[in-house]
Amino acid sequence: MSDYIFTSESVCEGHPDKVADQISDSILDALLEKDPNSRVACETLVTTGMAFVAGEITTGAYVDIPRIVRNTIRNIGYTDARMGFDFQTCAVVTSIDEQSPDIAMGVDQTADHEQGAGDQGIMFGYACDETACLMPLPISLSHELAARLAECRKELILPYLRPDGKTQVSVDYKNGRPDRVSTIVIAAQHDPKVDMATLREDIIREVIMPVVPLDLLRDTKFHINATGRFAIGGPMADCGVTGRKIIVDTYGGVGSHGGGCFSGKDPSKVDRSASYMARHIAKNIVAAELATCCEVQLAYAIGVSEPVSVYIDCKGTNVIPVERLVAITRETFDMRPRAIIDYLDLKRPIYTKTAAYGHFGRPDPDFTWEATNRAEELRNLAGL
Repeated sequence: MSDYIFTSESVCEGHPDKVADQISDSILDALLEKDPNSRVACETLVTTGMAFVAGEITTGAYVDIPRIVRNTIRNIGYTDARMGFDFQTCAVVTSIDEQSPDIAMGVDQTADHEQGAGDQGIMFGYACDETACLMPLPISLSHELAARLAECRKELILPYLRPDGKTQVSVDYKNGRPDRVSTIVIAAQHDPKVDMATLREDIIREVIMPVVPLDLLRDTKFHINATGRFAIGGPMADCGVTGRKIIVDTYGGVGSHGGGCFSGKDPSKVDRSASYMARHIAKNIVAAELATCCEVQLAYAIGVSEPVSVYIDCKGTNVIPVERLVAITRETFDMRPRAIIDYLDLKRPIYTKTAAYGHFGRPDPDFTWEATNRAEELRNLAGL
């Protein structure tokens, strides 16, 4: 199908599920800062007046989890009890155990055992040439709109905005390429006193226009706070849980997803590290102009270092046979868990900022998986 409309969504950092993701990754970062070998599987639930943190943590460090939780909530913007959730008055409950020794036995590296995958599973990475960051256009624009909402709130450009919000972009494709944005949906939490007509005009002017290229805004429909009111939001309106925005975190529904979330997991968990590596591989293949789009699947067995399979699908856009592409990918990239961690330098406290506005497609030097440093090598191996 060459003509179609594809839609992706994003959410703001004050969305309850994203609050949970950021708390989990803030705890992970605090532990990695003190003990880079920390093993962390941290889950968070937030609801009206409460944050509940649970999981398995094995570390040589001590961190003040309630303080981290409160600081994260404050930084997001929940600073007023009238929002139904704020950093000073919310209860913080913890239930933390150590990682199972049965898992550690297969994952930990010893003199006679190479570090294995932290679990079985399948992980996907994707890249395409629709944008400069080699991401699909719908999710890229959705993230930019969500980030701009937060910027307008924090910089007091639109001071009546509150932390929760969602964005959605529908792109009209012609002959398989983006042609225009057909619909933009924005739901922005706000002070109850603001007039809806004012909010709509402000968001079009201050959020949409600075983000979406004008040549894409042709006969575009805007649905802004379509219910007419969004005063109650965040954890007061909906319970939030770590790992419920896995499509927002990745490619907006383009390509496949293995099902595992990222936030709250240290890089020994291949759900996170191998997904980052799969994105890195796919992005370098597209950057090398070996395909205009590329999906990479990696699969692992718990305690086993080498992936059990490597699969690449370029939707027929590859310029060399797929079998050859898989071969040069295996030759170029070491996909063992320990090698991925070392190559991408993943034992750093860099994860809190991944937990909102997407893990991919962002020009942050800490996001090493976004580098295209192997593209030339791939082209040479392909004989181009």
